[in-house]
Amino acid sequence: MLPIPYEMTTTYIKGTSKGPAAILEASKNLEVYDEELGCVAADLGICTLGNINIKKDPRNMVDAVRKKCLQVINDRKFPVVLGGEHSISIGFAKALKQKFPDLTVVQFDAHADLRESYLGSRYNHACVMARIREFSDAVQVGIRSLSKYEGKLVKKNNYKILWAKDIKNPNTCARKILKNASDNIYITFDLDVLDPGLMSAVGTPEPGGLRWYDVLAILKKLFQKKNVVGFDVVELCPNKIDNYSNFTAAKLVYKMLGYKFFS
Repeated sequence: MLPIPYEMTTTYIKGTSKGPAAILEASKNLEVYDEELGCVAADLGICTLGNINIKKDPRNMVDAVRKKCLQVINDRKFPVVLGGEHSISIGFAKALKQKFPDLTVVQFDAHADLRESYLGSRYNHACVMARIREFSDAVQVGIRSLSKYEGKLVKKNNYKILWAKDIKNPNTCARKILKNASDNIYITFDLDVLDPGLMSAVGTPEPGGLRWYDVLAILKKLFQKKNVVGFDVVELCPNKIDNYSNFTAAKLVYKMLGYKFFS
């Protein structure tokens, strides 16, 4: 586990720098037995590193994250990043791409994040998939918010996007992702892909998100059929009123670990 409480380019509700600590605190209160899989993912042995504090501009942050993640990958450990704003995923993806040249990035997100630049930075969290698509193939899942520029870009490049409005059946969705992904995939999970009724503590909530069991069904198929080489959970924006979102994020991390090693 690599907690990266980085926040510099968020644009609406602030607080993603507190996300990793909130997830870790909530994880202390989980029932860690997984009734679906009949396992305890923690029995694998989970090493949670200290916070990776990066107080630098976004470009330097990306390289610092890449180097740290590459250390973990080269140590033959399975890396999980806890964010922090979504821009940290650029560095993580670059590290995985060095190790797995055929990498496909599977993005779960409410937002396309395909802007070339936003608020003066090409490494804004609204640009994360634009940067990742410069060096890696990608499939984007649950998208329901984008700019006019991004809409034109998607059509021009025929990007692989599964719109939230079209995801009626999780098994059908999973098959479409699998069809368009390579053997080695990296899952970047922006929590605002979930419906706000389930996950309200995010910086830029959008109506019409995905449901809990649908998301789990999709993720389980991906872990069963592909080699997931790493994942992140980002953009939790904790507040004093809604502890439920923190718990949900922690539960999601455990479920994904269970799918990786026990399904």
